[in-house]
Amino acid sequence: MDISFHYPPELLSLLVDTIPLLCRSKKDTILFVKGAGVSETFTSDLAKRISANPKEISKYEIVRTVLERLNERGEPTLRERREIVKRVVQFEDFTTCWEGDRLKAQGLVAQIQKLVNVKDSFTRMKLEKDGERRKIIQEKEKELAEKKEKRDQFESLKQELFSLFNESNPQVRGKRLESVLNRLFEMSGISVSEAFEVIGPEGEGTVEQIDGVIKLDGNLYFVEMKWWNKPIGVPEVSQHMMRVFLRAESRAIIISASGFTSPAVAVCCKALSKKVVTLCTLEELVLVLENSMDLALFLRRKVEATIMEESPFPSIPIE
Repeated sequence: MDISFHYPPELLSLLVDTIPLLCRSKKDTILFVKGAGVSETFTSDLAKRISANPKEISKYEIVRTVLERLNERGEPTLRERREIVKRVVQFEDFTTCWEGDRLKAQGLVAQIQKLVNVKDSFTRMKLEKDGERRKIIQEKEKELAEKKEKRDQFESLKQELFSLFNESNPQVRGKRLESVLNRLFEMSGISVSEAFEVIGPEGEGTVEQIDGVIKLDGNLYFVEMKWWNKPIGVPEVSQHMMRVFLRAESRAIIISASGFTSPAVAVCCKALSKKVVTLCTLEELVLVLENSMDLALFLRRKVEATIMEESPFPSIPIE
């Protein structure tokens, strides 16, 4: 029996009616509750009244007084209240009762047993419900913690990206930019292959330097990143597009910190009849970070607009 804090009214009433029938005398009634672990603090005054003038107090008054006192204490007397209920529902030898009380006592004990079973069922359902609620709360807390961690990572990446604007060494700045963007891709759930070199089969050394390859919606994109002090021109975009044209089922993303020349955009536009080539600026990626926007969503919209508008350099709202 799991009565969490108090005897409910219906159970209290049944116990008050039943326990006196299970005990032959008033002293037996005191012994019954003391046997359940109830301390003399709750019974000493009642015992004195029995000794002084037993006719002035009934077994029913004794039981009600003790149970109400236990109820008032709440959780600290939970063990004693449980034990009293246990002693009643497990009572089997009704021959110890007065003969005229036996049938009534048996009926009342049966009622308490039935009530306890019902209460136990509700208690189990409540515990299960509480368990499910705790699980939901834990999952929510985990989700919030993961979101906070992601926000913190975005903030860290943003600060690291901003610090690159103070870097005067182009080589160092380029390598660090690759690292920042690759981590940004990974945080957005985009599969990333970092920068690599293609070595010629005839010993001619490095024939290609690939900044990185990402996989988005099942498509491979060769990524080129440039941080120059002037817009990227036709030779640079053409070189990267050649890598893509030589590889089946591949696409291109070119990221520039200084924008693109009009001829470069025009060349990429012509290439759209054969390959998907999307142009991005570093400023767009900075805005993605500042707005905590999903990079995968941004690139997906960028590519869709490139295809639908037949424009390699579409403007995408960043939310």
